[in-house]
Amino acid sequence: MSFANGLLHLANWLGNTILPTFGCLFIGIAVIQFARGYDHLYSTWSYGGLLCLLVSALTRLFESWASGNYNDPDLYWHGILHMVDWICNVILPVYAVMHVAVGALKLSTTTYDAYRSLMTPGRHFMGAMLCLMGSGLARLAEFFVTNATAGVS
Repeated sequence: MSFANGLLHLANWLGNTILPTFGCLFIGIAVIQFARGYDHLYSTWSYGGLLCLLVSALTRLFESWASGNYNDPDLYWHGILHMVDWICNVILPVYAVMHVAVGALKLSTTTYDAYRSLMTPGRHFMGAMLCLMGSGLARLAEFFVTNATAGVS
């Protein structure tokens, strides 16, 4: 086994196993922090979870670039396509679920303070709908690009 092959397996293990697991753990901690009322901490944990998922997408992208033939013109296209798949199929729906949870928690509170007037539950529900709409549109565009090999007729 060569050193480069070992690095490839390490990147594969980090990108496919460890970073998504940490991302889900950080998002779970963010939900717990929000439920306990620590408003200044939950956003840090949720951003950490989303960054773990984004770094996971980038390691998959670099892994696909490093493990192929450099003369293949579709190599970079497939790498970017996998990164877009990861962002649109994983990160955006997870972010939408987070917005729905935060909106539901804010909707259930009965206190009226200055923070509630700044962050209305409707913004969170609208953010969730926009995330899911962006994910759906990206998947629709991907479908059209991958199935339109015959060209426009």
